[in-house]
Amino acid sequence: MNQPAPTYAIDVQKLNKHFGDKHVVDDVSLQVARGEIFGFLGPNGSGKTTSIRLMCGLLTPDSGTGTCLGYDIVRESAQIKRNVGYMTQRFSYWDDLTIRENLDFVARIYEMPNRREAVERSLESLGLQSRANQLTGALSGGWKQRLALAACMLHEPQLLLLDEPTAGVDPTARRDFWEELHRLAARGISVLVSTHYMDEAERCHKLAYIAYGKLLAQGTAREVIESQNLATWTIYGEHLSKLSEQLRKTPGVDQTVVFGSALHVSGIEHATLEAAVKQAIQGTTLRAERIETGLEDVFIYLMSHSTDNYGAPS
Repeated sequence: MNQPAPTYAIDVQKLNKHFGDKHVVDDVSLQVARGEIFGFLGPNGSGKTTSIRLMCGLLTPDSGTGTCLGYDIVRESAQIKRNVGYMTQRFSYWDDLTIRENLDFVARIYEMPNRREAVERSLESLGLQSRANQLTGALSGGWKQRLALAACMLHEPQLLLLDEPTAGVDPTARRDFWEELHRLAARGISVLVSTHYMDEAERCHKLAYIAYGKLLAQGTAREVIESQNLATWTIYGEHLSKLSEQLRKTPGVDQTVVFGSALHVSGIEHATLEAAVKQAIQGTTLRAERIETGLEDVFIYLMSHSTDNYGAPS
């Protein structure tokens, strides 16, 4: 008998994982709704990949509970693995097989009935027919990415777990990939995707930021920004790097970041920050204005104020 579809594709509470003395995942709780694209962000070594593997039953947590597609992540990991699509950071298909041969091999692993029809459907849905007989080793990064997504979708999963899927892929291929993710989400497929790119984060329905094993913020992009209560000013003019160094030592200034020809200056004490900025540009040709704090400002702030697993400042 088929079990009813769960409210959440992922619903985990207080997951913990140690490797030796290192606390890699620290009390992580997360919910991903059906048909939702959930962005998972954080610096390298922050625990993103380990968290994803815990959520889909590839790793057993030291403590914590949860379900993935309604299955218990500890007791029913085998069922989870057959019902999710997992795209690893590293391309993991065979260079000396064609695209079609790779997909056929994956279909055989899943023991899919009518696998040839399934492979043809997958080739068509991801626009791979014209290159179906091309050796995978000769493909560009964008085409390899498309093959990896086709392989993930071959057995028609209801949840995709994508670990930095667009790393090293050109901007056009990244845009096409995200358009495909939104088409899948519109069909009710849930997506948990880790990324370093702010433009991709802004295309997610919800976000979580993890640093050194701890979830520091989660919600919609607007909710994540508002949760940090940062005010931001931008300063235009010359010699911004020198000004940035000076302002970092000024009361009220928690962060300075040069963005091309502009300097973003942020702080949680809004009035003190405004006074510091106005004082810095007084009597100069510099121009300053208050702007809306962006996701990138917030993520740089979160990263700079987190501490690593061994207790040293990041």
